[in-house]
Amino acid sequence: MKTQSKAMLWTGWIISILCIIFLLVDAIMKVVKSATSMEGSTQLGWPADAVQSLGIVLLISTVLYAIPRTAVLGAVLLTGYLGGAVAVMIMASVPGHPYLFPVVFGVMIWAGQFLRDEKLRGIIPWRKNEMDGGH
Repeated sequence: MKTQSKAMLWTGWIISILCIIFLLVDAIMKVVKSATSMEGSTQLGWPADAVQSLGIVLLISTVLYAIPRTAVLGAVLLTGYLGGAVAVMIMASVPGHPYLFPVVFGVMIWAGQFLRDEKLRGIIPWRKNEMDGGH
């Protein structure tokens, strides 16, 4: 197996850390019921009493993603969370809430994980190995 380049590892961590910071801020704002977070969530159709629970789910998923041993589980949970965000944004049809943002964010979460996790790259190869005859 090839050894991982430092550039790939650092790029993966930078992408992951940027995602983690954004998600932690969003989660904490929901947990503490900040006015901005409450207003945005209720505009999208969430009941006000559900916003804090969403924040807790997001916080737990983000912490799992930030810990290297549980990062793949965190990425899976965040993918589900972001998929729900896409559905809610499409259903709400609120101007100024781009539903593609959570899709791009999900791609960034997996890109960061892919670049920093050699085992994940072994499971999900970017291209076929020439040694297997192209099959």
